Amino acid sequence: MHRRRILKAGLTGLAASAVASPAIAQSSPNISWRSVSGFPKSLDVLFGSAETVAKYVGEATDGKFKIQTFAAGEIIPGLQVVDSVSNGTVEMGSTALFFSHGKDPVFSLATSMPFLLNARSMTAWLMEGGGDKMLGDFLAKFNLLRISSGNNLMNMGGWFRKEINTLADLKGLKFRIGGFAGEVFARVGGVPQVIAPGDIYPSLERGTIDGVEFVCPYDDEKLGFNKVAKYYYFPGWHDGGANIDVIINNASWAALPKHYQAALRTACSYAHQEMISRYDARNTAALRRLVGSGTELRSFSPEILAGLHKAAFEQYAETAQKNATFKTIMQSMVDFRRDFYQYYRISDYAFDSMVMSLMGSEPKSI
Repeated sequence: MHRRRILKAGLTGLAASAVASPAIAQSSPNISWRSVSGFPKSLDVLFGSAETVAKYVGEATDGKFKIQTFAAGEIIPGLQVVDSVSNGTVEMGSTALFFSHGKDPVFSLATSMPFLLNARSMTAWLMEGGGDKMLGDFLAKFNLLRISSGNNLMNMGGWFRKEINTLADLKGLKFRIGGFAGEVFARVGGVPQVIAPGDIYPSLERGTIDGVEFVCPYDDEKLGFNKVAKYYYFPGWHDGGANIDVIINNASWAALPKHYQAALRTACSYAHQEMISRYDARNTAALRRLVGSGTELRSFSPEILAGLHKAAFEQYAETAQKNATFKTIMQSMVDFRRDFYQYYRISDYAFDSMVMSLMGSEPKSI
């Protein structure tokens, strides 16, 4: 009797296994997507975010969900990622959404805004301040879903061929600058230029533009801006930390099994932190090399920063009057920043200021 019970249990288990295996196979289909990037391969951290996402999605699904990544210009121009994903030419892309500012200024709110959030507060606003929901509702109109996959941290103010000391020095200056910041720059008399990352250096070299902001020392060094512009200004008033997003065609997303969706979200989360860590670890050495090779590091004057700040909030008010969605999301960001800095001022900011003031008195070795 005992032997018959064991045999029966074994046969029952085999039968269950025979049923379960095909079910699992059916719920984990082989899927192949193409992902286009707004960045060239030479920008290994920015383009690398898309590669990281593809790598971990593949590993999490035993290679059944494959994402092939393409750099800017390989199959889609760098500034057309949103269009190509929206219309279903490709399933997925990796970009800074403010490249599509010309479609609607709300796109810039997903990336970075002048004098507003830094990388840390941007992430907090998206995840805990309602940003993800509001931007998701907006992007749904374009058949898109977004997931944060990186942040390039505090940007530099940009490269200039000549010294910039007053607001008057910005008048008539042809300057590559993206998103909402371009409208602010125009408001003080500058001439903003929207140029894809891979095309910036030739424009600066030929003199088509007089200056450029891009990201930070690590990327700027790779693009060689120091070879054609001498003066490197800070801080990046226009960009306290640009959010980089994976954008997905809504129909393609809806067709994914739920555990593939979870794998993609998880991979994006890892890529987000990886990008922040890479920039934090690499910018100092890159800046040291740039200054060592002759770059002159300068800070914007208080007059320039005050003038740009005034222009930014004037432009915000004008845009909000014309665009109700922009007004709602922008107000959410401003309110969140106000609360965020109340604590940040007595926590991280106070700690960082204290440590920097005391570092000079420390022994060089422990």
